[in-house]
Amino acid sequence: MRLASLATAVPERSWSQTDCWTSLRGASALHHLKPRSQDLLEKVLLGNNGIERRHFATDSLETIFTRSAQDLSETYEQHAPALGAQAAREALDRAGVNSVDALFVCTCTGFLCPGLSSHIAEKLGLPAQTYLMDHTGAGCGAAVPTLRAASSYLAAHPGHRALVVAVEICSAAFYASDDPGVLISLCLFGDGAAAVVLDNADISGPRFSHFNTVHLPEHREKIRFVNRDGKLANQLHRSVPEVAAEAVQSLFPAEAPARRIISHAGGRDVLQAIRARLPDQSLAEATEVLRTRGNMSSPSVFHALEIALKSDCDAPLWLVSFGAGFSCHGCRLDK
Repeated sequence: MRLASLATAVPERSWSQTDCWTSLRGASALHHLKPRSQDLLEKVLLGNNGIERRHFATDSLETIFTRSAQDLSETYEQHAPALGAQAAREALDRAGVNSVDALFVCTCTGFLCPGLSSHIAEKLGLPAQTYLMDHTGAGCGAAVPTLRAASSYLAAHPGHRALVVAVEICSAAFYASDDPGVLISLCLFGDGAAAVVLDNADISGPRFSHFNTVHLPEHREKIRFVNRDGKLANQLHRSVPEVAAEAVQSLFPAEAPARRIISHAGGRDVLQAIRARLPDQSLAEATEVLRTRGNMSSPSVFHALEIALKSDCDAPLWLVSFGAGFSCHGCRLDK
């Protein structure tokens, strides 16, 4: 499966971690937290957590942490289709095409029925016969298995073209409570989208192959969304960095240890844990994405790939994404 083009998108406005702390400190949500929880937020947001700025789909940071369940749902419905279509439109332009035969969309930070694919297809003006598929609920790891689904579609439909869109409005899933995992999530996640155009054309270009995956349901409760007060709350256990690192190591192709890893930017501790198990890997691209955009959930690995594709290195790449489930997914990209 050939990668014809890739594009990314983030909301126009961004804020520093210091800005986030200033806004939280004046928000009513913070006043309902225990002093220990407030101290944790201050420590993470003002400390060295690997993040400098995050993008949010809002004009005002003051209310982003105190929205009602209805407001959060409406925020997602307004911004997810628009941001996803923005990335998709740019990917189509870069590929030099204006249509595709199939559209695959992954997301986990909101729910629409019909799914995002219907909304994005309409915004792009895709034909009514376009095959639409929504991959919902796979968490931060969704990008690679969605690529795999597109690969299966293209294998069954020679000559067709597919579009994969990953879009998350993480700020539409912000929830404040005294749960440390929920509080850490408030400090990590940002909004973003990415899109790739794919085909099986017999011409030069990067190609995806060798998909693999691992599911570890015994760790499900350590990282997942739960419903609290009608809102999504991210359940995040302190052991997640080590769980992620172990899963990544188990999937990493042993026959090619020098292959560069392009990883989902889960967080500073996650990337440190992966480096500890695979010390030859710098994870420079994921580190840069985390620094400038935070953890955007499913689009993050595509943002890291965009950086890697601009480099002069022709070595094969290995994409890896991971998250809720617990699940971890990998694939090879030969440049």
